[in-house]
Amino acid sequence: MIRPRTTFRIWTGAAVLATASVCLAGICLAGTGQASSSATTPPILQAMQQELRRSVTAYSKADPPAYFLAYTITDEDNVNVSGSNGALLSSSDARDRWLEVQTRVGSYDLDNTHKVEGRDPAWTSPGTQAALDDDVPVLRREIWRETDRQYRAAVQAFIAVQTSKEVQAQSAEQRAPDFSHEEPHVSIGPAISFHVDRKPWEAKVRKYTAAFSASPAVLNSIVTFTARAANQYFVNSEGSKLAFGQIRYRLELFVQGKAPDGMDLERYANFDWVDPSKAPSDSTVMDQVRILSGQIAALQKAPLVEPFAGPTLLTGRAAAVFFHEVLGHRLEGFRQKDVSEGQTFTSKVGQQILPSFITVRDDPTTKEINGQVLLGYYPFDDEGVPAQNVTLVDHGILKNFLMSRSPLINFPHSNGHGRRQLGYQPIARMGNTIVESSKTMTNAALRRRFIEEIRKQGKPFGLLIDDIAGGFTFTGRAQPQAFQVQPLIVYKVFPDGRPDELVRGVNIVGTPLISITKIIATGDTPEVFNGYCGAESGSVPVSAVAPEILISEMEVSKKESSTDTPPILPPPAHDPLSKERE
Repeated sequence: MIRPRTTFRIWTGAAVLATASVCLAGICLAGTGQASSSATTPPILQAMQQELRRSVTAYSKADPPAYFLAYTITDEDNVNVSGSNGALLSSSDARDRWLEVQTRVGSYDLDNTHKVEGRDPAWTSPGTQAALDDDVPVLRREIWRETDRQYRAAVQAFIAVQTSKEVQAQSAEQRAPDFSHEEPHVSIGPAISFHVDRKPWEAKVRKYTAAFSASPAVLNSIVTFTARAANQYFVNSEGSKLAFGQIRYRLELFVQGKAPDGMDLERYANFDWVDPSKAPSDSTVMDQVRILSGQIAALQKAPLVEPFAGPTLLTGRAAAVFFHEVLGHRLEGFRQKDVSEGQTFTSKVGQQILPSFITVRDDPTTKEINGQVLLGYYPFDDEGVPAQNVTLVDHGILKNFLMSRSPLINFPHSNGHGRRQLGYQPIARMGNTIVESSKTMTNAALRRRFIEEIRKQGKPFGLLIDDIAGGFTFTGRAQPQAFQVQPLIVYKVFPDGRPDELVRGVNIVGTPLISITKIIATGDTPEVFNGYCGAESGSVPVSAVAPEILISEMEVSKKESSTDTPPILPPPAHDPLSKERE
């Protein structure tokens, strides 16, 4: 089966001061991020608990019995404002509730979710919209109807599993239990809410995109502001009862241009924040607009790079995505038990897979590093398990995998990494992937080491990867075990002291087992890359943190180019003839 490719999208840059108020227990306090202090059981949880008790009693005695039930209700308030080229594109504020019912039939060892050979797994999660009113009888009725639907579907799936298991051989990891036993957790936090005035943001996106249009090199620009307040409520038949919320703000800047040969040019920037008082100022955004516009203009004139293999220096942000694509996805636990996966590291626990000075951990319990918000923070995962700081690679030695409640033979428990986008099934996913080094030097010293390596190998130049758009990786064994990272800003660095030369048209390519062993030195300053990672369980917010890294040999290939040439006419505001006619 061909696996969907996984992507890590860049959304980083600068943001503006929010003109927002946060409603606290009905009182609006401008510019605060606090929440209601009430910790009593909210009506949503009351309805979920009451219906859960009734359902457990009934469905545990059914034929076949349900051994596990879980209810999740996600209450979201989303604000979106988008503009392009000096005009407003859209402005909306919507609130939704989504109900998900998980029904497991059979046992922890074998249940309806077991993968059946020849049948694609169901990555999506059945669910339904729920009433916005905190009306316990109405909510119970919705949960009752959805539980009945999901139980009937689980029974049909379990019948198929039993038939398949009787006739098909299984690998060792396939014989691992389908679901892990976990301790129940009870945590009821205050509900969070906000009220964002969209009018100031509408003016801001017009202003920022109009500023982009001042450059004749910019073909198109889009600026989008989003704010999201999400409260999640969770109960299960094991005794867990959770209520928690998160608020996130984001401003995205997206600019497009085109080189004379038709190659599309793109630059991105964004900031993420959770406290309105910490949003960057208007002047910060305009500085970023000028930087991105200048880079688009410079890229139009930059020469192409031919395929190359040699010394490469990745800045911290670029290195962070490198580790995400090359290593992170291959350490997701569910991939180790799927025979259609490449299983690059499945049998390498206890073995050295990275240089001995590199340690990699995933820590979704960390909210920020050096004052920068980490998108991959969460208190509990989407299976109700507390987030945990997990050391994956300790001084080069593989120690652990990212685990959801889909256990492995030697890793029987979740470590709080079961994640998903609404409408998908939780699986093991990254949160905050943090790369640390015990062999560091200043970034200036690392650059000198880089130039020494270029001379040592007799190469005419090395490549400095300064910024990237993201990347993707193939993990299924039906495809080559390869990755591709898409740089945006790349420089040739010469050993003879000539100034660095901006170039374009390259992708970083390679295979994981070779690429990660060629790291020879690191810088001493960690950098943060915030983005959204798309995989089987949808798009989830993630962060990656890493210092600069020097790789003795990295391969780059030609970037795909468009056959469309630039527009025949310049933009109207930059056309001298148009002005004369006016």
